[in-house]
Order: sequence, then C-alpha cells, then structure tokens
Amino acid sequence: MKIAKYSMGIGDRFGHQGSAQLTAFKMAGAQGIDVVPVWNKSNREHQIIGTSPGDVRVEADVAVAAESWAGAYYVDADHINNDNVDGFIEASDFFTLDVADFTGKPAADRDIEAFVDKHNRFTEPFSIDGIDGEFAVSKEEIAGVASKYLYAIQQAAEIYRKVEAAKGAENFVTEVSMDETDLPQTPLDMLFILAAISDEGIPAQTIAPKFTGRFNKGVDYVGDVEKFEKEFNDDLAVIRFAIREFSLLENLKLSVHSGSDKFSIYEPIRKAIRKFDAGLHLKTAGTTWLEELIGLAEAGGSGLEIAKEVYSRSLDKFDALCAPYATVIDIDKNSLPTAEEVNGWNGETYASTLRHDQSCGLYNSNFRQLLHVGYKVAADMGADYLCALRDNADVVGRNVTDNILERHLLRVF
Repeated sequence: MKIAKYSMGIGDRFGHQGSAQLTAFKMAGAQGIDVVPVWNKSNREHQIIGTSPGDVRVEADVAVAAESWAGAYYVDADHINNDNVDGFIEASDFFTLDVADFTGKPAADRDIEAFVDKHNRFTEPFSIDGIDGEFAVSKEEIAGVASKYLYAIQQAAEIYRKVEAAKGAENFVTEVSMDETDLPQTPLDMLFILAAISDEGIPAQTIAPKFTGRFNKGVDYVGDVEKFEKEFNDDLAVIRFAIREFSLLENLKLSVHSGSDKFSIYEPIRKAIRKFDAGLHLKTAGTTWLEELIGLAEAGGSGLEIAKEVYSRSLDKFDALCAPYATVIDIDKNSLPTAEEVNGWNGETYASTLRHDQSCGLYNSNFRQLLHVGYKVAADMGADYLCALRDNADVVGRNVTDNILERHLLRVF
C-alpha cells in the first residue's frame, strides 16, 4: 500500500463531519489539488469520547460512499504504541508509531557499537545536496545519536512487526513519529534516525520530526519562521539523501504534526515541497471540533446555547482540561472572557471570537485554545451535543468544509 504524494490527516472528535470534510477534498480536486484524506483519532481521544477505532472506519467508509469519492483514503491509528496498538489493527490502514517515551533511553551497548560500525563511513567527509558545506562525524558522535534514538526506533520496529504479522506488509502505511521529543533533530540526527529505520526494516512512508518553535493546538505557529524554514528544507534534503543511502522507500515524506492553522509557516512549506519535488503529510487534528462550535453559534437558538454551555463548563474545568495538553497550549487565563460575558454574546460575536481569523479584532487565541481542549465537556453532554450537531448540520458542515479547504488545502498545497 503506497500513499500518495500529498495527504492530510483530518481529525473528527465526534464522527459527524466525514462528508463535510471529504467535500473539501473534492472541491480542492476540482481545482487540480489532489490530496488524500486520512482520518485520524488517538487512543486518548477515543477514551475521552467513548468511541473506538472501528467508529472512525465506519465514518470514513460512510462518507466515501455518500460523496462518491473515487480516490484513496485511510484511517490512522494515531500515536499508538505497544500498549494500545492491538485495538487499532483491524480498523486502521495507517499507523503512526509514537516512540517519544523511548527517546533518550539508550539501546544495549552491543547494539550501539554495531550501529556505529555499520555506519562508520560517515566519519569521512560527505555532502548532502541542498545543505551547504561538508559533514564529517566522529564515531563518538554517531554513538551519541544512537544513544538517544536507536532504542526508540527498535521499539517502533516492534510495533511495526506486530501490525505486519496481523495485516500483512502490503496492507498499511507506516509513519514514525519523533515529534514529541525535547529538542528538534539536527540534520545528522535525522540522517542516523533514518539509517536506524532502514536497519530495523521499517518501511516508513512518512516521518514526523520535531521542529523548532511552538506547535500549539489550533493556533498559529509561534517561533522563528526563518529557522523553521531552514530546518524544514534541511530535513527534505536529508530524506532525499537517505533514500539513496539506505534504500528507503522512494515516497518517504515529512509529516507535520499539530499542523492545523500554522498559517505563518504554510508558505515556507509550500515553497520547500516544490523546490525538492517532495511529498507532505499534514495533520489538522481537532480544528473540525472548533468549527462545530462556530457553526452551532452561528445557527443561534439552542445551538448557540450549547456553544455557550461548552465554554462555561470548560472554564470551570480549566485545570483538568489543560493539564494533559500543557506542552501544546499557551493560555493567558486573564485574557479569557468570563462565562457571564459570553452568555451575553450573540452568535456572531461567539463565532468571530473563536474563528481563526487574525485580522478580526474579536479573535481571541486564548478562548480558542481552551475550547480546543474542551471537547471532553461536549462528550460529557452526550446526546444534547450530538443532537445539536444533527439539528444544525448544514451550517456546521459549511464551516467544516470551508476550514479544511480555504485555510489548509489551498494554503498549503
């Protein structure tokens, strides 16, 4: 199973927006922009909402049938590990192997020594097309990279082999996720990570590195755009080099996690993938959930009341909701409106405060980030929230489609 050059992960917390999401891909295709949809949902999200991986497969299949989608599509076992992969095997055909917990834990000394011996040719000067200057690394430096990443890749291989045994090697796409580590990988880190992936026999089609800057949930990139651009271009150069050096899959491409709404880096990304004629996988995660709230607010009446209640309850549960996402949100609690203030808003004010339009004076990134992690509140509301989605499907769906098409597909691809 070979994934297309361009693909985009689309999260859908409550599983009601499959057709609206797919409509955006159809509209992009009509403009000559061919991107493959990948429905993704993590084990944590399933546990919070009370869904299962099979529900995501059903949503995707139903949407594909309803929209007469003739292209490829996938269901991603998002950020899985050895402890939870079993529950995703049947329903998924894209597996994001998350080994962040093992990064920094050293492999056995004999494994590190063997890795250094195998790749000691890089102690001689070499160059990577697309990166200025020459490289030459010592055995000690290779061992240092191996000490940080080799064990993690070995764990990824263990997960991969479990999936392979159950599904067959040709029946799924593999991604290796290194993005939840402490520091961005250098070009040499990436080179030897890819060497380890090859050595372990993982047929990775996408790899998600850690980039500089903050990739906070649902808001724009925070950091040095020029530094990001250099890192991104360097990673593409290393991947192109490593494909030849280590006989990796020719369609191996970068994956940008928490990539939703990172508007300030979309132009550098677009330029880079064209420069290198490279593929890209972009994960948009939970912004569909925010578009649901925007649509409910715009619908007015009971929909607006539901949206207001979600905010009020989220504010009450601020610490509990934010704690699991502490590394990917930055909320100034003093800049949040009170529940009483929000209760006095009309639908337009609520929607404008939440919608990611930085040119709008009402937009509040703190409000947006809190609601991004507040989906547990909506899950706890159960049928009340889901009925509101069904009752206001048209206006909600329009916002979902516009978000994916206008803010993501057209801007990136």
